[in-house]
Amino acid sequence: MPKVTFLPHKKEIQVDEGEILIRAALEAGVHVNASCGGEGLCGKCRVMIEEGRVADGTSEKLSRQDVENGYRLACRSRVIEDLVVRIPIESEVDAAVLNMQATPRRTARIQEMNLEELKDKGLFMPPVEKKYLELPPPTAQDNLADATRLVSFLKLKHNEHRLVVELPVIRKLPDALRQDDFRMTATLARPVHEGRKTRIIDVQPGDTANRNYAIAVDIGTTTIYAQLIDLISGDVLAQFGEFNAQISYGEDVISRIVYAEKPGGLERLHAVVLQTINTVIRKIIRRAGIETGEVSAITLAGNTTMTQLFLKVNPRYIRRSPYVPASTFYPPIDAVGLGLELADHVSALVFPSVSSYVGGDIVAGVMGSGVYRTEELTLFIDIGTNAEIVIGNKDWLACAAASAGPAFEGGGIAFGMRAAEGAIEDFSVDPLTQEPMIITIGNVRPKGICGSGLIIFVATMFEMGLIDNQGKFNRKLDTPRIRETDGIWEYVLAWEDATQIDRDIVITEIDIENLIRAKGAIYSACMTLLAEVGMGIADIERIVLAGGFGSYVDLAKAMTIGLLPEIDPDRVTFVGNGSLMGAKMSALTNRIRRDVVEATRKMTNFELSETPSFMDNYVAALFLPHTDLNQFPKLKARLDQRRAVLNS
Repeated sequence: MPKVTFLPHKKEIQVDEGEILIRAALEAGVHVNASCGGEGLCGKCRVMIEEGRVADGTSEKLSRQDVENGYRLACRSRVIEDLVVRIPIESEVDAAVLNMQATPRRTARIQEMNLEELKDKGLFMPPVEKKYLELPPPTAQDNLADATRLVSFLKLKHNEHRLVVELPVIRKLPDALRQDDFRMTATLARPVHEGRKTRIIDVQPGDTANRNYAIAVDIGTTTIYAQLIDLISGDVLAQFGEFNAQISYGEDVISRIVYAEKPGGLERLHAVVLQTINTVIRKIIRRAGIETGEVSAITLAGNTTMTQLFLKVNPRYIRRSPYVPASTFYPPIDAVGLGLELADHVSALVFPSVSSYVGGDIVAGVMGSGVYRTEELTLFIDIGTNAEIVIGNKDWLACAAASAGPAFEGGGIAFGMRAAEGAIEDFSVDPLTQEPMIITIGNVRPKGICGSGLIIFVATMFEMGLIDNQGKFNRKLDTPRIRETDGIWEYVLAWEDATQIDRDIVITEIDIENLIRAKGAIYSACMTLLAEVGMGIADIERIVLAGGFGSYVDLAKAMTIGLLPEIDPDRVTFVGNGSLMGAKMSALTNRIRRDVVEATRKMTNFELSETPSFMDNYVAALFLPHTDLNQFPKLKARLDQRRAVLNS
């Protein structure tokens, strides 16, 4: 990996070959003025390449003399070898002030399911298997019934015992056996618990034992994702996501519950989510190049409301005190009976819930990430519009849900947007000129800011002293970036001529207030849970993040604003879509299916609205990072150092 050294900061960072230089600067905590998002339009990110070469980097914004002197645009330069890069300083600046910039970016380590480890530990036990048999045809001397012949040879050739042949199989068996001269494949559904019988759920003529597949589905409020899994190798052969068509009837679970209470509302919401799931299933089956009849199992996980709407179960009491779901556990369900476009032998496993607001998606995340069987005291957080938190280990688990609002997904923010091309995802500010450095997804002109970018903005502005601990701008600064419009103070991220939307992109004090409320709800939920089980931040040994933007959020920045407790970033991991991970795991091993009931019953749920200490914790968290700065000792030390530098 090439090494980039930034002068005069004397900061070094290793990056992947081909990385954009301006992103390397941000990763190293080095500020370069840039306000066009990385498209090369503003020409403000001029840097001098003192040693090494970059790919590209020129622009009409640079004169021929500039290029000859080694100047390049950081947003257009790709790192191809070791570099020494000098950041031009227009005036003499104390080195201590330069080093007030952000620490190098730290994102969570991505935790992926280790299939080989699963196999090594003997946990790779697909709940549905196929067995190939070459049976002797019946004769006058050997005239066993077809079903008896099948069971006998499964015992003889594959050591299979305690078998039961289901009626649909008996109906198919005579023709299936004779279609390929008594060469056939039987599909066996393993019992979850020892001592129960293995069911023969399908038979096919010929040898299809190496074509055995399962589908894992995350029924999300916004998006439905699915994966097609090879049950022989454990590999994911295809995956696809589609917006949940229920969005047309409300973006959050409460609005959908309200719609479901209208005449015909429940039926309509059930129909559209089923339509979306079937669309995704068809897509991944087609992409993998298999037949629908080769899918042997499907697992689905979703929050409590999404699960009940999918199953066409009235969700109205989920939103009414005392917040009671219709059920937390569901038996295996005939997939065809649910309306899923799969073969008639497929059973659907629906992940259980804990409560009205801690659903099967969180249970799946806890199972898939291994929180339920670790020795370490772990804090599991699924960050979204509704943030779910689980604390515990293999011995005990406690959980709660907090309504964080849509700020982390760009909602409730004047120029907020989901993570898509043109969204500002990273930010830095010059502590002297207050000029920004912004990078967008896709390195194009900005058109808004996504949740991870907003967190970085607020954290950086707070540490640089441009906003106070209540999220109010420092109005004494002499900069056109901070201004008052219609009685609301705001900071201009990008001027109109550098955007895609023909107007200035700004962050307002109202936007910052919305983010503070969202982070306050999550942090206070963590603190309340810890207090209820008699523990504190110092007891946390590991944090597991799940949700849409956890892999992108800068951990130091998340701790700076008080979204996460302040712990060593090396102890934070990211599992991505935890719901899908758990659904996939349950398709690959009966161990998860066996453990899930016990783990769910072990999860003690706290209704935060009924927990007196929650509101006190919430009010205390409505500051940056918190009213008690001693809970963030590293940040406190940095702020003290900054004050000392400015006062020297």
